[in-house]
Amino acid sequence: MGIFSSIKKFKGQDYSKLKKKCQGAGVLFTDSEFPAAARSISPSGSGVANVVWKRPHEICEKPRLFVDGIGTGDVTQGQLGNCWFVAACSVLAGVKVLWHKVIPDYEEQEYSTENPKNYAGIFHFRFWRFGEWMDVVIDDLLPTVNGQLIYTHSRERSEFWSALLEKAYAKINTSYESLDGGNLCDALVDFTSGVSVTIDLVEGGYRSDEAKKTQLFKQLRREMDDYALMCAAVAARNREEVEQRTEMGLVKGHAYGITAIKKVPIGNTTLVNFFTGREKIYMVRLRNPWGEKEWSGAFSDGAEGAGHDYVYPTQSLSHMLSRFVARTNKNHWRSPEWSKISDSEREKIGLTFDNDGEFWMTFDDFVANFTDVSVCQLINTSFFSFSKTWVEERSFGMWAAGARGTLERAGGCLNNRSTFLHNPQYRFDVDSEVEEVIVQLSQKDQRERKHEGALNLCIGFHIMKVEMNRKYRVHRIQESAATSDYIRSRSIFWRDQLPRGRYVLVPTTFSPGEGGEFLLRLFMGSSPELHELLKDQPKPSICPCFTPPAGVVVVKVVSATGLEKQDSLGSADPYVLIRCGRTKVTSPAVKETLNPTWNCKAVFYRKANEPIKVQVWNSCLLKDRFMGQATLLAENSPGNVVEYELNLFGKTRADATERRPGKLAVEVIADSDMAAV
Repeated sequence: MGIFSSIKKFKGQDYSKLKKKCQGAGVLFTDSEFPAAARSISPSGSGVANVVWKRPHEICEKPRLFVDGIGTGDVTQGQLGNCWFVAACSVLAGVKVLWHKVIPDYEEQEYSTENPKNYAGIFHFRFWRFGEWMDVVIDDLLPTVNGQLIYTHSRERSEFWSALLEKAYAKINTSYESLDGGNLCDALVDFTSGVSVTIDLVEGGYRSDEAKKTQLFKQLRREMDDYALMCAAVAARNREEVEQRTEMGLVKGHAYGITAIKKVPIGNTTLVNFFTGREKIYMVRLRNPWGEKEWSGAFSDGAEGAGHDYVYPTQSLSHMLSRFVARTNKNHWRSPEWSKISDSEREKIGLTFDNDGEFWMTFDDFVANFTDVSVCQLINTSFFSFSKTWVEERSFGMWAAGARGTLERAGGCLNNRSTFLHNPQYRFDVDSEVEEVIVQLSQKDQRERKHEGALNLCIGFHIMKVEMNRKYRVHRIQESAATSDYIRSRSIFWRDQLPRGRYVLVPTTFSPGEGGEFLLRLFMGSSPELHELLKDQPKPSICPCFTPPAGVVVVKVVSATGLEKQDSLGSADPYVLIRCGRTKVTSPAVKETLNPTWNCKAVFYRKANEPIKVQVWNSCLLKDRFMGQATLLAENSPGNVVEYELNLFGKTRADATERRPGKLAVEVIADSDMAAV
């Protein structure tokens, strides 16, 4: 269910049927679901004064959906504080296959002077919301003041794709006002169905760690080649700093679209004097959604108010490269570093010197001046050529408080240890020795209820490594494998590597007792076999001849020492098999050792006094070889972990008392309460 999954009609409106109806009647479409009225600007009815709703042909003589195609420089922010949305539009415009999905049937929707009867004042756009693509129908009545569009618009007065796209996005979010302030990652996800992450350049240590900085550049470049959408921002520490400019011309509290990441050859230029040992420099191209106010440091192309020396931060690349901005003609100011780059290279990377909001900077300066990077990755679709193929599994769930104040499925985060395991639980497996895992936890967006004061919940998740054969809910907090951040955000993203084993992921709100719906998406290179754990323990059998389990036991075989040599090199590839009744669990083999560590854990629901057998085997090419066996009764010890050191013996009656080389370190929890673990 990726970028080309099925489409749901928002509000039940069918674009094709509505358009044909209007064409047949010879009228222009007017949308009763999102009318040209004050409440579409603000649910309270307040908003911009003197607004007149006009269709594009009432604003200009020859309206077009696109003028000379679609480009990253088309979109300009209006009176709304939605630079996050506008920045996302800018980067979307740079990836043709993506905006074809968001703006479907774009050729059929185009205003046509050759076929004016096709025009019916109706358009449609698509956004991915909470696990499904929504087709949103709108009319083309747009809010204006004094004949000018007041919100997002294109640089070309006759181009309207961005204004219409914004109207559709406002509709799905209830109003234009709901778009005032937001998270650019949300818009990127809504445009792509991808998963998003925000990288903190300051807290992540990228400014001071050259190795991490280089790795980040390679990661971002690789992901952009795989059609990832990216934005960057300079964080504002308080409200007063919002929209203030830094010494280098960047705007705080403002989103910039990243439109290119390149290596630029400098081998035949004098720039090699500044970049010792480098034949190429790392560069980033960005765009300010305002269409102006660019970077004024090294490699800048349009510095406002130039004509004097700029003061650069000590030790910055700009400090090393440039003490001034040179004037190239009466309209443009250009950083002198560009004269060191050949004309062919400048043409190849699309350099312009217009004050259009788009500019280049070195990656060193990018990391030194921006604080956050938001990346929306497109995962699990064969349409694109990714460096890695991912398998996605997903599950919809709910945090719900039980009757009379109980916390049946809303136990809060791990801080609330007595209720944490009341949350929904999801099991998944890692079958490879080490596997990269991506998790995105999303909640239903509260933006459409923003006017009511509704806020997103603070959400996150915790991952525990559990028994290899775990099938029932966890009732005892187990070994921690990972914990996400907890943020009051629509989505939480986590990506890391996990070793082989079975895991239980627990999505939670930060505080107990909070209810809401969520979507869990899990990505791996192989199928993770994601399942929600619903049952607390095995159900009693209805068969009278079947003896029900009398308790539960968890056995963890930690390690072995002093095992018998199995080959000419004096080593072995041992693995452990744990058996109780008809149930058995086998660990992976550990290569070339007589002192293996397995940490293999299994859970058994056993009959009264049923013994546990632990066997050690050597993994061989043709036939595995038995190395020894230990048996333990594991008496009940509620709530306690009991440690054993077990000797190995033979497995047949004839040699059951014959000692074999080696000892096992085992940990056991046994309880008559089957919901104890």
